Amino acid sequence: IDALALSDDVVVVEEAPPPPSPSSASSSAEWTNPKIAFLFLARSNLPLDFVWHAFFRNAEVGNYSIYVHSEPGFVLDRSTTRSAFFYDRQLKESVKVSWGESTMIEAERRLLATALQDPANQRFALISDSCVPLYNFSYVYNYLMSSSKSFVDSFLDKKEGRYNPKMSPAIPKEKWRKGSQWIALVRKHAEVIVADNAVYPIFKRHCKRRLGLDVGRKNAPKSAAKKEHNCIPDEHYVQTLLSMNELEHEIERRTLTYTLWNQSSNHMDKKTWHPMTFEYADASPQHIKEIKSINHVYYNTEYRTEWCQCNATLVPCFLFARKFSRGAAMRVLSEGIVGPFDASALLINSS
Repeated sequence: IDALALSDDVVVVEEAPPPPSPSSASSSAEWTNPKIAFLFLARSNLPLDFVWHAFFRNAEVGNYSIYVHSEPGFVLDRSTTRSAFFYDRQLKESVKVSWGESTMIEAERRLLATALQDPANQRFALISDSCVPLYNFSYVYNYLMSSSKSFVDSFLDKKEGRYNPKMSPAIPKEKWRKGSQWIALVRKHAEVIVADNAVYPIFKRHCKRRLGLDVGRKNAPKSAAKKEHNCIPDEHYVQTLLSMNELEHEIERRTLTYTLWNQSSNHMDKKTWHPMTFEYADASPQHIKEIKSINHVYYNTEYRTEWCQCNATLVPCFLFARKFSRGAAMRVLSEGIVGPFDASALLINSS
């Protein structure tokens, strides 16, 4: 058994052979064709649209919806995307998003609010513009629909510096949680997030990244930076909100998106963790197989092992992986991971 460090808080354990596939039973019996809403969070265009084109090409049209939050004014059409699946799927009202600021969770909330307008959307998966799927559509669909729970990476944040005491008493410290922003929700929890008008304003006011970490402020005084709370909103908001609403028993406390983290030092001589980018060589069939064989995650801060389950069945932990370069994504596509390889997905704008 080999341990792979995701961050200083989370370790995944990889073991082969892969566990069995999840059940295809749907927990949304009220809908003949319940849909997964794929919520893409993009800077502008979707650089890996050709992989997702192959993914959706093998899907039943009535089983999914696509929504994209991009920069204000950006339009997805024949000139900006290779895939017709994304034509005009951008939100009409978006916000300019900056890393480590509340605009990130504002974008997530807008995606959820728009997707909730379609009552057939019963699952909501937040997807990075650098994400690739690790399975074909039918596997992803059955996996999500077989579970009545949301998938939200959530654990205790015992380090000082993230929680700002000014949040109290609106946000009690014992309810403070940390985790990956890449979530997959059932409709009930999506509605809780969109309806929230109490916790989000507190985050917007008091959960801010440390200015000393700004790339454009390398000369910021260290003394001033140390006095600030380095709070990254999208790593805490959903987790803390669900905790405050006593909904943690309704979630699988893990993410479905694999990220490999690497420790490095920044200009303030602080040890920090950064997501590694998968290049062509990193996307070998063997490496992808290793990621797909991971079946549990260990949380250091809670001494907790989270076994990956759907509907009480042991399953692989991850459906998606990030951050993939175009070369790595092309290799994933050529290996037929998301479906039969079709070179036209790289070249044309056909559906």
